[in-house]
Amino acid sequence: MHTTTQTPERERYLLDHPTMTDILRDLRIPKTDPGAGDHAPSFDLPTTDGGRITSESIRREGKPVLLVFGSLTCPVTESAAGGLNDLHARYGDRVRFVMVNVREAHPGSTTGQPRDAEQKRANAIALRAHHRFAFEVAVDDIEGTLHRAFGPRPSSAYLLDPSGEILFRAHWSNTTDAIGNALESIVSGTRPARTDVHQTLRAMSAMTGHADAAFEAAGRGAMLDTWKAAPPFAAMIVMSRMFSFLPRGRRGAPTILAMVVLVVAAVWLFLAAAA
Repeated sequence: MHTTTQTPERERYLLDHPTMTDILRDLRIPKTDPGAGDHAPSFDLPTTDGGRITSESIRREGKPVLLVFGSLTCPVTESAAGGLNDLHARYGDRVRFVMVNVREAHPGSTTGQPRDAEQKRANAIALRAHHRFAFEVAVDDIEGTLHRAFGPRPSSAYLLDPSGEILFRAHWSNTTDAIGNALESIVSGTRPARTDVHQTLRAMSAMTGHADAAFEAAGRGAMLDTWKAAPPFAAMIVMSRMFSFLPRGRRGAPTILAMVVLVVAAVWLFLAAAA
């Protein structure tokens, strides 16, 4: 019978119930994490179509690579998918696109946190099918070795040259305008003018309207965990449903505005009652 060794490091990585500490950690990139000018860690990963992608195969092919980390239950990945598909249609003949399936950002009853390679591969296949990615989806190992080497944020993106040097890093994969600018520079034969993009508020706004879809894929428990770990974000998700008549990508700004109005009104009523 197949058994899987449990280690403290492994269990810290495979989160069943994300906490506020985990979410806050995702909002920053430590200076020790790889960035522009560094070389990516060597890797050798299977893909969902039965192939492999390795550091050596990238060198042999001689094409730049856009390496994106993500998962089926990640609202950032959910909000990035359309833009990534558009970028692939534009640049996929000159840049190799690879989505690396990592740990589930918000596991639930339908898509749980995988505990073995077979489960993780199944989640990766579901991820590719859900977003209709025309490009490769690779599967990190169950310990998240490659993910942790880059920094285990839920969905970041890295543009590598064939030697493995990092030319550009996006903290959030849904900042696809910035990623597109970096890709345009690379295919034009120049280095990206901006080598590191955060845009956290913009990324959070963009993912708000897509969170319901990610949590639906996760199943029961994912939304409850979010209420426990990050009530403001959970409230934003619920409030975004008021704007379901808008495209998902355009629901963030009115949701944030509505929340600000409610907070201001609540403060005003409190002060008026206390006067």
